[in-house]
Amino acid sequence: MGEAPAFFVNHLENGYTNGFGVKSDPKNRDTSVQIGDRSFVIGGNHEGNPLFLGVQIHDIITNKWSSPSVLGTGPKPCKGYSAIVLKNGRILVIKKGSASDDSIWFLEVDTSFVREQKKLLGREVVAWSKGVRGNAEKPIVISGPSGVGKGTLISMLMKEFPSMFGFSVSHTTRAPRFMEKCGVHYHFTDKTVMEKEIKDGKFLEFASVHGNLYGTSIESVEVVTDSGKRCILDIDVQGARSVKASSLDAIFIFVCPPSMNELEDRLRARGTETEEQIQKRLRNADAEIKAGKSSGIFEHILYNDNLEECYRNLKNLLGIDDHAPVNGVEAVEGINLPKEYTVTKMEKKILIQETGEGTKKNMIVLDLSSINGGAPGRTRGIVLDTVKSS
Repeated sequence: MGEAPAFFVNHLENGYTNGFGVKSDPKNRDTSVQIGDRSFVIGGNHEGNPLFLGVQIHDIITNKWSSPSVLGTGPKPCKGYSAIVLKNGRILVIKKGSASDDSIWFLEVDTSFVREQKKLLGREVVAWSKGVRGNAEKPIVISGPSGVGKGTLISMLMKEFPSMFGFSVSHTTRAPRFMEKCGVHYHFTDKTVMEKEIKDGKFLEFASVHGNLYGTSIESVEVVTDSGKRCILDIDVQGARSVKASSLDAIFIFVCPPSMNELEDRLRARGTETEEQIQKRLRNADAEIKAGKSSGIFEHILYNDNLEECYRNLKNLLGIDDHAPVNGVEAVEGINLPKEYTVTKMEKKILIQETGEGTKKNMIVLDLSSINGGAPGRTRGIVLDTVKSS
């Protein structure tokens, strides 16, 4: 693992001071954080995978070790770690010698999300989320039956406000078709890999179609949000139900046709389906509309009887108009840490003091009082100040 962890707290042998609860093993380069009767040991590799930082749990009373299910996309191993116990069932992990966009992480060990996953999976669970500065607009989930015009509405939004909205790139296990590019049209992946990532809680929704998996990963949505854009997800009702049950805080909009007769006319006007396919789409549409209206998933229902009017209503729902053509959220900036530092905690502020010879000895102040979101995506709302310390 390289060098020893990046900080030390005085008098650890006499207990835990200043809210940390951390011990470091200079031999194994691991960091141990005690919460109640359990120690969470952070270090090494997760399940032997060199790409992800490992977590193990030691029950102090029974003296038993366990390897929890680790949900979300976690940090890569590095030279050392600072670990600070927070009051809301989270551990703040600050990586040493990492890129600015990879330095602040949160390990959830006793949040509502983790407790819910423990019940579902029947075993120990922890979950990672990346810490980022500032806040973001909520992603938008748009659903509706085939032929209702939701694709046209989304295209109109993207054309009028190209700097405001972006699409997440879905994953699939099918082979790429001619001219399709990985990362542009889809993230093409191996089926065993995707099944493992679904099991690890890295997907908001997924479905099996003709033997291939398709899905929307949490990371693909967060990447769009990190760029300063609002992510739009065009998914069916079943997918929207999965997103609703996740930790993603989104706006849910369902688009209805003015009538089933009008929807049938639109499907026939396209001239792309056989009669059998049209009848199947109509049956599916009827079931989707009933579910969209009665499921409680969608906060907003739009009726697309007039495209221009429906588009104006959509913009009103999203709080945008002709006088607000740009997004008010900036792209995520990383947090640059000094090479050598010490860490202390003061209420909801984390003080990172630069150390070493020939340094300016600046102090970075991380204010965590406004953090929101969390695993298995991003923990947002970190406020950062850099001050000169005497």
